[in-house]
Amino acid sequence: MRRRQKPPLPKRNGLDPARLRLPEDTEGTWATIRDHLVERLPRVPAARIDELLAEGGIVDLDGPIAPDAPYVPGGAVWFHRDLPDETPVPFEVTVVHRDETLLVVDKPHFLSTIPRGQHILETALVRLRRDLDLPDLIPAHRLDRATAGLILFVIDPTRRGAYQTLFHKRRVHKRYEAIAPHDPGLDLPRTVRSRIIKERTVLRAFEVEGAPNAETLVELLEHRDGLGRYRLSPHTGRTHQLRVHMNGLGIPILGDDFYPELTDRPVDDFTRPLQLLAATLAFTDPITGAERRFETTRTLQAWTDHEGWAAAAGPSADEPH
Repeated sequence: MRRRQKPPLPKRNGLDPARLRLPEDTEGTWATIRDHLVERLPRVPAARIDELLAEGGIVDLDGPIAPDAPYVPGGAVWFHRDLPDETPVPFEVTVVHRDETLLVVDKPHFLSTIPRGQHILETALVRLRRDLDLPDLIPAHRLDRATAGLILFVIDPTRRGAYQTLFHKRRVHKRYEAIAPHDPGLDLPRTVRSRIIKERTVLRAFEVEGAPNAETLVELLEHRDGLGRYRLSPHTGRTHQLRVHMNGLGIPILGDDFYPELTDRPVDDFTRPLQLLAATLAFTDPITGAERRFETTRTLQAWTDHEGWAAAAGPSADEPH
């Protein structure tokens, strides 16, 4: 397997520098690297590119690139992108387990797992790399920003593949808890099977006719005051699978901004979080052969304090119990 080229710039804020390969240019389109970058990066003002070049912030394997450096077909350059302004997520990531190879954490609601879109520094991965001084940390799987609970990270870069393969081959037993309306006429437990499609340009996933590609065991653990506490055991991992299946049963998860209706929640609104929690991870360790099992330290507020959750008093579910 081809070894990844080591960047000539160090990580910043837990993030690798961006790498741009300079395409082969047989027609001499660009006289300088600067000319190429101005065309290649239309969202970055030319004045900002000039600033980065002047301060030595754009480099190749030999060091900083001069503002008038000639274009090098097939070469590569590295630089740190300017980061967007982000609203701080006011909840902590809780470490559940740490050893030389693995890190298991309890992620709060509203915190993305990895950098994406407008969420860069305010992500679990970047926070953990920075706060725990683990620059090579990588997640073995992901949780939606709206979902709280357990995530497994790999510390030892030589063993990433073994743990990521566990998830790809569905060898990890995952259980979730959810709070949703209680329907006394709904026959539970039941295994829900359907075909779920998620199009790249559409925010929501949806069910269609066809061979099932998503399967979830839905169990009612207890109920009171018109609400149920459910255990959800997914056999597959389609986008929004648990939320789609619960909505399809007519009991959408409380706090869901996507199902049944799409709600435009402001990015700084941390009230009434989605009542979905990744509660258990269990697997046979691919390195040691030991049985591993991890349990969440969190609870769901709509069950323990429904009035506080409904009154938008703040998501106490993001506090470990």
